Amino acid sequence: MRKRHWEHHRTDRIGWLRAAVLGANDGIVSTASLILGVAAAHADRSGIVVAGVAALVAGAMSMAAGEYVSVHSQADSEKADLDREREELQTDSAAEHRELALIYERRGLDKALAKEVSKQLMAYDALGAHARDELGITDTQSARPIQAALASAASFAVGAVLPLLVAIVAPVSSLIWTVSATSLVFLASLGAVAARTGGAPIGPSTVRVTFWGALAMAVTAGVGALFGVAA
Repeated sequence: MRKRHWEHHRTDRIGWLRAAVLGANDGIVSTASLILGVAAAHADRSGIVVAGVAALVAGAMSMAAGEYVSVHSQADSEKADLDREREELQTDSAAEHRELALIYERRGLDKALAKEVSKQLMAYDALGAHARDELGITDTQSARPIQAALASAASFAVGAVLPLLVAIVAPVSSLIWTVSATSLVFLASLGAVAARTGGAPIGPSTVRVTFWGALAMAVTAGVGALFGVAA
């Protein structure tokens, strides 16, 4: 008896991977940048830690709320399209058959085969066929607001806690350089892991994430040093 062949595609990970990488990247960059800005303004360790904790909590909540609202808007649009498609299937099924057959013709099937495929797929699951092939809505890429919000908040918190822990244990005299260096290592590691998980080239992803993180931290530290007042 032949074994069933299962294929695992990385597109299944797109939804949660995007939210997780975005959240962790923002957590590292925003928290490290705030810590560096406050440290550059000559704050003591307690002020730096308080700022880092505030950045972690506020950032995680902001990421969750923003991601939920954004993805929910996508979900609302998908639902509206599906409702309209469902109504069209009920009121003009023949036109929907022709529309689906034309889609398959454009993908390379001959006219007769396209009509037969359209007929069989619509007999099996008409709305599902139109959702997938006309609207581009699939189970793996459909909007999931709660999943995206939780992934963003959790990943932001994980990313933010890394530079925060460094700020807690690093000597105040070298805190700026220590937080900067370790945060760049964290960002490079995140870029590599994200690329590896998504099946993309590791080098470009690592460089891209590290470069923009370094730029954000440098600008924030510069602002803190410019407007900070020595104690």
